Amino acid sequence: MGARSSSGQGVLVLVAYWVLAGLLAVFYAYSAVLKLVRSREQLQPMMHWVERAPMPAVRAIGAVEALGVLGLLLPPSTDVAPVLAGWAAVGLVLLQIGATTLHVVRGEARQIGLNLGLLVGAAVAAVLAFRLWG
Repeated sequence: MGARSSSGQGVLVLVAYWVLAGLLAVFYAYSAVLKLVRSREQLQPMMHWVERAPMPAVRAIGAVEALGVLGLLLPPSTDVAPVLAGWAAVGLVLLQIGATTLHVVRGEARQIGLNLGLLVGAAVAAVLAFRLWG
């Protein structure tokens, strides 16, 4: 978990990263498991967009979310290529840009609040990770 700076400010950045990464990891792990194991019928009540999405695409999104979780947590916790945490967060930003675009195209602009919150959270996590390990 070697951050570049051991100053008080560096410690705050490190704590901020881990708090944010932990919150994102919990959300995305839950979302990934749902997309990877549930049927279309089980997903539809909470994710209306799956009604017209091919299930292999839904499963692929779940896999990307799971990889994002692993990328946020494993590299910095093992101190093996910790810069990958920043790139994992960038991947989650891109995922949320796609999700937000999908909702807008479907006329569901009122439902993008969570997506925008996750996008901002992942962007901040990326900035923090690159500041620490980039």
